[in-house]
Amino acid sequence: MKLKLRISQFHLLILLFAVIFFSFTVSSHGLKPLPSHQDDEDICPRTQLTTDSCPINCFRPDPVCGVNGVTYWCGCPDAHCAEVRVAKLGPCTVGNGGSASVPGQALLLLHIVWLMLLGIYFLVGLL
Repeated sequence: MKLKLRISQFHLLILLFAVIFFSFTVSSHGLKPLPSHQDDEDICPRTQLTTDSCPINCFRPDPVCGVNGVTYWCGCPDAHCAEVRVAKLGPCTVGNGGSASVPGQALLLLHIVWLMLLGIYFLVGLL
């Protein structure tokens, strides 16, 4: 009985160490701000557009991605007509509004799994 108790305490200590270690790893990486919260720097230079030139008609697509996650297919003038700053050149990708990178999301998922395992361990240990 004592051996089983020592093994369960050992597993609990390892699990607790892993949870604490992963939480420090997640918090040590700085958070990237959303494109809408960055400075007022625009990738495209601001040009004075008259209301007569909006909407923009283009013959060749030149997509840019606005900070609102919408792709403007006629380029910078189209985004400026919509009064939206440009986040990046090229079309917006799915999930572009999020700020977390793929490794950061994977680490967060791993952290959630550890917490769920810890919760299940305590529930089973109490029953």
